[in-house]
Amino acid sequence: MTTSDHLNLQKSGAAMKSIEQIYKGLRWQVTISLLFSWLCHSVSGQIHYSIVEEMRKDSVIANIADDLGLDIKQLSSRKLRIVSRDSERYFYVNLDNGNLYIKDRIDRETLCRAEASCFLVFDAVVENPFNIVKIKVEIQDINDNSPVFFRDEVTLKTIELTSAGTRFALHTAEDPDIGSNSVQTYKLSDNQYFTLNEDRNPDGSTFLELVLEKPLDRETQSLHELILTAMDGGKPMRSGTAVIRIIVTDVNDNFPVFTQSVYKVSVNENTPVNTTIVTVNSTDKDEGVNGQVTYSFSKTSGNVHHTGTFSINPVTGDIKINDNLDFEQIKNYEISVQAKDGGDLISHCKVLIEVIDENDNVPEISITSLSSPIPEDSAVGTMIALIEIHDKDSGKNGEVDCKLSEDLPFSLVLSSDNYYRIVTTSSLDREKISRYNITVSATDRGSPPLSSRRIIVLEISDVNDNPPSFIRSTYVAYVPENNLPGSSIYSIQASDPDTGDNAKIFYSISTSNVEDVPATAYLSINIETGVIYAQRSFDYEQHKEFHIQINARDNGSPSLSSNATLLIHIVDQNDNSPKILYPSPDGGGMVAAFEMVPFDSEQGSLITKVVAIDPDSGHNAWLSYHFLQVSEPSYFIITQHTGEIRTSRIFQEKDVLNHKIVVMVKDNGDPSLSSTVTLNLLIANNFQQVVPRFTEQVIEENPQSNLQFYLIIALGLISLLFIITVMLVTISKCKKSEPVPMFSDLSSHLYPPVDPRILSQYGGGTLTFPYSYNVCVGFDANESDFTYMKPNQDVPVDNLINADDSGLGNESVKEVLPTSDTLQVSLNKIQEYSNVCIVFIFIKFMPPDWCFI
Repeated sequence: MTTSDHLNLQKSGAAMKSIEQIYKGLRWQVTISLLFSWLCHSVSGQIHYSIVEEMRKDSVIANIADDLGLDIKQLSSRKLRIVSRDSERYFYVNLDNGNLYIKDRIDRETLCRAEASCFLVFDAVVENPFNIVKIKVEIQDINDNSPVFFRDEVTLKTIELTSAGTRFALHTAEDPDIGSNSVQTYKLSDNQYFTLNEDRNPDGSTFLELVLEKPLDRETQSLHELILTAMDGGKPMRSGTAVIRIIVTDVNDNFPVFTQSVYKVSVNENTPVNTTIVTVNSTDKDEGVNGQVTYSFSKTSGNVHHTGTFSINPVTGDIKINDNLDFEQIKNYEISVQAKDGGDLISHCKVLIEVIDENDNVPEISITSLSSPIPEDSAVGTMIALIEIHDKDSGKNGEVDCKLSEDLPFSLVLSSDNYYRIVTTSSLDREKISRYNITVSATDRGSPPLSSRRIIVLEISDVNDNPPSFIRSTYVAYVPENNLPGSSIYSIQASDPDTGDNAKIFYSISTSNVEDVPATAYLSINIETGVIYAQRSFDYEQHKEFHIQINARDNGSPSLSSNATLLIHIVDQNDNSPKILYPSPDGGGMVAAFEMVPFDSEQGSLITKVVAIDPDSGHNAWLSYHFLQVSEPSYFIITQHTGEIRTSRIFQEKDVLNHKIVVMVKDNGDPSLSSTVTLNLLIANNFQQVVPRFTEQVIEENPQSNLQFYLIIALGLISLLFIITVMLVTISKCKKSEPVPMFSDLSSHLYPPVDPRILSQYGGGTLTFPYSYNVCVGFDANESDFTYMKPNQDVPVDNLINADDSGLGNESVKEVLPTSDTLQVSLNKIQEYSNVCIVFIFIKFMPPDWCFI
């Protein structure tokens, strides 16, 4: 093992034992000083703690909750946390007990190097209410570093003629510790030639010299090895050693001499690379090789390293910048330069470089707390965010002005040092602005000033503060009648500027003007879509319109609602035929209406008027009147739009006095609907004049219709006669002793007298009259033929119908009533049918020797 290895092993062992002894006897104190009183919402205070370096992880520093006056139960709700750029890696807070713990190893020498005071600073932040307290933790030094020489071995050469008292400069040892823990004394191993001299430089640093006590003799001893020991003042004490080898050579009796022992220079941090900042110079009085000086870096101060940052020209002594300087990293450099001549004689000087700050760092904006989203009903003064402004520059270059770059309902409030709060300055409305982009601008006071911006996105959460709204207060819908039940007839929509459940709308029908019937009997609404459906088919003639109230309610809490009126007009369709009011046919339309037309009417005289209505409306109720059936030639005309029937010309004696007219009333719908009415117009100045001709003409016009009616009457009478006959025959069989009535008597019972006015009902619009005739039936045992006697064509006036009820006298009728051949033929046929039935009945049931006349 070499001497160097042995020395290193000794130093390592001593360092380990020293650290163990320090931790065993370690006691530290915490000092708390509250500089300011707590305010209501924002307090700027300071708490000071003092700890030693190299404490174990998870060691308790103090109970920060007690020092801040906080309730442990509220630590989580008040969001107690520490905020710092560098200190967060070394400390943490336990929210369960409020203790401040060591998070990572703390080495004071790494943090502060040779600074007399070393602090770690962070902010303790709490909310509800918001408070910030600055915490300063002083890191006290312990003797955890041994003195170390720049080189473990130092070789010196000197000539044998070196006189006593000659001094050799030695490197001092470096100890990162400070105060009494740094290097305090040096010790040189025992020898007879050299002693150690300690001196102080003007800057307070120690200057070591090896002093030659008596001349050397190269021939006696050409190599001297000495051990230089550096010792600090810690307890326990630590030390470091270096081996000094002194080679005795021949004469080179002059050392290089620097023009200055200390060179000082100031350099801006933005100075370009390869710029010469200083030139060191030394002279050697020797000549030749012994007088040739070369320059090099020998050592640096313990707290600043220059490796790679600067370079020196070995011939000229120019010191240049090799790398960019950064004031924020290193503010000062201390460089030791040595000058060595050709005879290996060395001298030293010190170069002190000060870096001048430039405004080369923009302010940094950090968001430490952000409340997003916030409700739109947040009170004025609500804190939105907490931001920190930091500038690495110093002086005015590090002073920062902060502001909001836009006109927004927010403001910046300075809380503590470089912390700002963003608070609301007016009420918010999400329906107007749902998101804010808050731009924070920070500008330093350097020259030229530098600035930065940070955009904070703030979302506004919805509150149910808007009721649903309709575009209009009243809506109008048109629905055709006869619609299909269940079909949609209208869609009504309301809007709500809120979001989520606050904007979810439900619809309902609240009121209706339908009499005694709820609105739901006619209409229904889809609660989600607002589509309105018809529950039943509408009838315009019953309900022409509906007034309903539509309610729109949102799903917020509490719920908001609004109303709108829906007016539904039922649109008419042509679903009703015209209804004729006058003339109104009797008996279900089997008997036509009669109108008397004066014979001496002038052309264009108003005869009658057909009056009709249509329950429909609009075009569907526009009626027009037309002749559908009229006698030829036409004696009458009808006004198309009024239904008035007028004469088309003057009547003459030869004209037909009875006219049957069919009037059609047609509406204007699509398709068109119509109704008809039949009119019998009697042309005569009085009723007596028209009866015979009217009867004759009506029979001629429609004989088949009257004949069928008479046949029905005859069949009814024959059926009745048959029943009576059967009853009489049965009785006669049972009572033979009783005389059988004569046929003439039977006829008088079977054919009772009929009032002629009764027959007038079945005349199809004509006045009927009795027809007298004689019938003789011949019948014997040998002959079964019937003999008919044709009735006399002369109709006796004594048998005419009594027309007193109609205002006409019998005398007048006798004068004007003619004989009708057509009616005679019809009556003869009925007579034949009746006689045949009677003869059949009596042949079947009566004795063969009966005869009837």
